[in-house]
Amino acid sequence: MTLLILGLLLWAAAHYFKRIAPDARAKLGEPGKGLVAVVSIGAIVLMVLGYRASEDVPLWDLGPAAISANNLIMVVVVILFGVGQSKSRLRGRLRHPMLTGLLLWVVAHLMVNGDLSSVVLFGGLGLWAIGSMILINSAEPAPVPFVDGTLRGDVKLFAISVVVFIVIAALHTYLGRWPFPG
Repeated sequence: MTLLILGLLLWAAAHYFKRIAPDARAKLGEPGKGLVAVVSIGAIVLMVLGYRASEDVPLWDLGPAAISANNLIMVVVVILFGVGQSKSRLRGRLRHPMLTGLLLWVVAHLMVNGDLSSVVLFGGLGLWAIGSMILINSAEPAPVPFVDGTLRGDVKLFAISVVVFIVIAALHTYLGRWPFPG
């Protein structure tokens, strides 16, 4: 569990650095982006190793219905992750689509992973996302909304999201975690 917690702390530190110490981050210039990327990758490695090495301490089991709910939520998550880069009308309506998507990802995964390690991993990432929203909102209280969204952008976002969801489901299957009920 120590590696998992260390990975979460490292992830948060790397991502909060720009918000908490913008002058220090600015002094690093372009190499600073590389440093944040390296620290982020290291954090992910620590989280994965820590999660896999953690003792299995079951807390709840919501049953097979939770798997179906998880999958429906995950389609929305994939859409939200794509919104910020899309030309959809939804882009102009959401302040934090990726962080909102991450919070839904947390909820979806806690529905189907009711063990202590999952609570620490997903809960920690959820707390990081909430903290990020608070920091962003306090630094940039009035964002300029995206106004060039189109129906075509909506359709394209949805189509790409369905393909990405299928790829994610295939990767889960390849890694030995069948993501569907039954």
